[in-house]
Amino acid sequence: MKMRIVLSLFLALVFLLIIGISPWAWGTRQENPAPAADIQYHISWTMHQNEPVPENAEMLQYIENKFKVDMDIWNLQNNQYEALLNLRLAQGEIPDLFRIRQPQDLLKYQAQGVLAEIPKAILTKYAPNIIDTINTNAPGYLEYGKIDGKYYGIPVVSPTNIYRTPVVYRKDWLDKLGLEAPKTLAEFERVMYDFTNKDPDGNGQKDTYGLSSEGLNVVFGAFGQIVFAEQLYFGVKDHNLVIGALEPEMKEALKVLQRWYKDGVIDPEFITGENKGGYKHLSHAFINGRIGMTSMGNYYHWIQAGDYQVINEKGEEVPVEAAFNAYELSTKNKNAKIIFGQPVTGPQGKSGSKAYNMLTNFIAIGADAAKEPGKIAKILQILDYVSANPDPDEYTSMIYGVEGKHWKWAGKSTDEAVILTPYNTMFNYTNLIGSNIGMTVPRKSLARREQWASTLNLDTNGIYNSMEVSTPSLMKNSSALITMKNKAYISIITGDLPVDYFDTFVKEFMAAGGEQVLKEANDWYQHISLENR
Repeated sequence: MKMRIVLSLFLALVFLLIIGISPWAWGTRQENPAPAADIQYHISWTMHQNEPVPENAEMLQYIENKFKVDMDIWNLQNNQYEALLNLRLAQGEIPDLFRIRQPQDLLKYQAQGVLAEIPKAILTKYAPNIIDTINTNAPGYLEYGKIDGKYYGIPVVSPTNIYRTPVVYRKDWLDKLGLEAPKTLAEFERVMYDFTNKDPDGNGQKDTYGLSSEGLNVVFGAFGQIVFAEQLYFGVKDHNLVIGALEPEMKEALKVLQRWYKDGVIDPEFITGENKGGYKHLSHAFINGRIGMTSMGNYYHWIQAGDYQVINEKGEEVPVEAAFNAYELSTKNKNAKIIFGQPVTGPQGKSGSKAYNMLTNFIAIGADAAKEPGKIAKILQILDYVSANPDPDEYTSMIYGVEGKHWKWAGKSTDEAVILTPYNTMFNYTNLIGSNIGMTVPRKSLARREQWASTLNLDTNGIYNSMEVSTPSLMKNSSALITMKNKAYISIITGDLPVDYFDTFVKEFMAAGGEQVLKEANDWYQHISLENR
């Protein structure tokens, strides 16, 4: 018996030596996840990008030399990200640094077996600055990256999503009609009717409407919920999650909107949305003077020329230039002006506009990375350095490039960076130089843009989705349920179905998988609430 055991051990030893693995080193590496000093890791990396990153990009080479690695950036354009990523996954390729753009997809990719577990000890040791920043400024969010008690994703929490979507009006229309930005739903109704019926653009034709698809959410918000979005919006009621579109108050909102649609106040093209192509946050219905109110896009899509001062590369204070929707509107009509209002208050004192989730995506580690001892730790080291460096010069360089060449500090303090010529006029130059390859961390912004947003009270009255991750039933049923919800709401608003159909819709929704979705959502919510106590 002893001879058999000895012979078995000898054969195992010979096998390991034949395939080139030292059995002693193998055992040590399994116990010690630290990066190996004698290995140049090849690391494939996915990131947010709108332009391809060249292989010889300057900042990419800096990272490669500093960490002694070979970086392979997967050039997956952001507006086609999932399709391009899934194609490569289907071909058997898995990125080592795995960006999951849609938070609800973390569960899907984990179920597909393409993600590695990230042991908590390794995560906290090799990405300490990321973890500290999340725990300090977004407490509890780290738990969102867990599946069955194990970490599979590092949450990307946006520091600027504390600002809700703005409520925007054509100020020149309000002025012409002797109106002010409304504060209550009743005042809002009067403004919408006057925008429709009193020729606010002065062209002598009845060709204007009050609002379209994005404005409807401000009306729903006056009843406490958000309905029209790319995902199901959940709210909290009596310490439990509810699906906003199913709440009884929505029936009252639909009654109002059905009347408005019948009276021609709502743009009949609301069904296809306000954007007609191109950059997705542009409201062409508003830009083209078809509607006088919207809540589309984010606050920085509505910056008008001169809204606040910025510092140019000479250190001079100059007025900010118009951006996105405001720029397109001023180009179309130089006399057009906008004003921000507050979400209007409904009959029960509720108000709010849509707010984008604080959790914007996840950063994960690809399953193949776990097969190389120390590789997960090396990836986390790099991610921590480029994303949450405590040194302000290094942190800013990881985003904007080489100090003195690509950027400089605006003054003596390290609060504001100025992009230098010619990079300040180059679209996505950070992609071209290989910088900004990390994840967003929830650092509190001191930028002038965000200070301006705060003066507009955009950090109040935001209605957030209280369910920011996915569950098995939500992953399976959400697409069909969203289609069912949109069809029912549109049919009621347009008058194709009576308002009382809402009760039938709720029953059909729950029977079509909504009941299980809600149960699993509450199981998750109660678990997270318990974890964060």
